[in-house]
Amino acid sequence: MPEAFWWTTTLVLTPLILWASWIDYSQRRVPNWLNALIAACGFMVQTFFFGVSGAQSAALGMAVGLGVLIVPWLMHGMGAGDVKLMAAIGTWLGPWWTLMGFCVGAVVGGIIAVVMIVRAGKMWMACANLATIACKLQSRQRIFSEFGSARSFGSTSALLPYGVPLTIGTLIVWFGQDCGLW
Repeated sequence: MPEAFWWTTTLVLTPLILWASWIDYSQRRVPNWLNALIAACGFMVQTFFFGVSGAQSAALGMAVGLGVLIVPWLMHGMGAGDVKLMAAIGTWLGPWWTLMGFCVGAVVGGIIAVVMIVRAGKMWMACANLATIACKLQSRQRIFSEFGSARSFGSTSALLPYGVPLTIGTLIVWFGQDCGLW
């Protein structure tokens, strides 16, 4: 990849997704305007550096970012802002690195969730919530219903602002490729 593209992406995408992550952490939402800005910039930068193939890579990256999180959103397991954030990140990273960023972010999110559960002393509640989710997954009538949704757990769990682990996963993948980790 051209060094100028790496630097442009580093200097533009990094602060934007850190900002989105902070807003998600503090307000439990990622604004549509910020996701749109990230996506528009990603399309412009990809097209500027790589022409039509860059625009195609941005579109495929957006599709992957949307695709990996659309089902959890449809199941009421997360907010739409997180889905749109991953899709916006995809415009910068293209399909493969978007998938990698999501996978690393999912592992990071799992670790953060376990730490949150242990720190709050809610292991039994977390097990009960997992049983509810398992019940939800066994019924066609319930799978896309509000039953067992992230918000329905109320005080039994703390909601994880998923933009945070998605951002961490993206940054690990982005800087990891430059360091030769991948």
